[in-house]
Amino acid sequence: MKKKKNKVSWADWARVIIYSGLYIWFLYWVDAWWGLIVLPFIFDAYITRFIPWTWWKDADNPIVRTVMGWVDAIVFALVAVYFVNVYFFQNYVIPSSSLEKSLLVGDYLLVSKMSYGPRVPQTPLHMPLCQHTLPFGLGKSYIEWPQWDYKRVSPKPVKLNDIVVFNYPAGDTIVSNPSYQTEYYSMCYGIGYQLWQQQAEMPVPNLDSLTILEQRRYFQMVYDLGKAYIKASPNDFGKVDWRPVDRRENYVKRCVGLPGQTLQIKNKVIYLDGKVNPDAENVQYKYNVDLKTSYIPEDVCHEIGLSMSDVQDMYGSGQIPLTKAAKVALENQTAYINSIIPVEERETGMLYPQNGYTGWTQDNYGPIWIPKKGEKIKLTLENLPIYERPIHVYEGNDLQVTSDGKIFINGEETNEYTFKMDYYWMLGDNRHCSADSRFWGFVPEDHIVGKPIVIWWSTDVDRPWLSGHHIRWSRLFRLVDNIK
Repeated sequence: MKKKKNKVSWADWARVIIYSGLYIWFLYWVDAWWGLIVLPFIFDAYITRFIPWTWWKDADNPIVRTVMGWVDAIVFALVAVYFVNVYFFQNYVIPSSSLEKSLLVGDYLLVSKMSYGPRVPQTPLHMPLCQHTLPFGLGKSYIEWPQWDYKRVSPKPVKLNDIVVFNYPAGDTIVSNPSYQTEYYSMCYGIGYQLWQQQAEMPVPNLDSLTILEQRRYFQMVYDLGKAYIKASPNDFGKVDWRPVDRRENYVKRCVGLPGQTLQIKNKVIYLDGKVNPDAENVQYKYNVDLKTSYIPEDVCHEIGLSMSDVQDMYGSGQIPLTKAAKVALENQTAYINSIIPVEERETGMLYPQNGYTGWTQDNYGPIWIPKKGEKIKLTLENLPIYERPIHVYEGNDLQVTSDGKIFINGEETNEYTFKMDYYWMLGDNRHCSADSRFWGFVPEDHIVGKPIVIWWSTDVDRPWLSGHHIRWSRLFRLVDNIK
């Protein structure tokens, strides 16, 4: 191997000064001065050269030079992608119809981390471009240690009606079977209810006849039944595991409630502090459709803007989600339609809070106060199911309720709590086909990822490539803020 000359040029000194200056500015921006330990290595790479950083460039074997050249390029690219992905921008693709017709399945979004202030990674050792799992099911894409405390650089508040990307709050506990990974808590309650009903000696109670404390005990027993069943059935569900905040699934919804506001949904209309928060223009609700014919021509469906998955569901169930404009357009298809009638959503036990009895529905929900950092709330057995998860899971307190109904937080009896974080209420624009805050509750500020700013690519899964309509050209480079 040739001996490398240790000659330092003015260009080397210029690089050291520029790179060190940029790096120090970055440390100042993220307030992480421990990173100064890297400065001696930057200096050595260009000036002293005690460490042979590019030894392979002087290797006699051309294969070694070629292979290590590729390795060097790949490592540099991964490091660059890591920092861009964490602090500046991230790609996100719309996987489901929960925000239709505002954002469509197949829309690729550029998500700005700067809009709300980038989070310093809580799980710093992870593979770029992999949220939580390596390709081909090769295991976790992150190392759980170290775990850093939540911190946001140059934080900015989420604005009302912003479309927001965030980590799925109920995704802390999962099972390793990918079919169930984001539904653990709902699974525990759902399975628990089934098991309870199967036991003749334990009839389902009339919740109206129970006291608040008795209702709490019932919901806890149901949850424990489901939890024990899942734990005892690893062949079906896999291993029960936990994910850090920043490694949980990414969701995208519209923020319809801000910290400190009281939200209520009455007959599908959202009220904030008693005032109407108007729906987005493309909000959809389900309708019962009475067809004259067995099907509607595909070109008519595309003209109206109906997805084929929704149309197929309509043929099976007689129901389809429609915007106001799509409803009018479909009603005008008198050759195929008899009538279109709004669906009245019934009460569901799977709404948040699942450990409390409210009688709420998707279309008539609340009122519910959204926690705000620094504000204090009086705790009662009536409202504890709503705020128990933020207090216990998101803010890390030990919360216990005694058999006589007394509330203890971190070992001390109390009837109040002061929140440490801001929380938000997120809904999908496809209101009857969206798993959102009505089902899993508040989104803590430390789960906020960023704001979609532009659709840079969009494909229609219902149209083949050669149809000329597979790429939605009209949506390319469209600003998300302009989508109402």
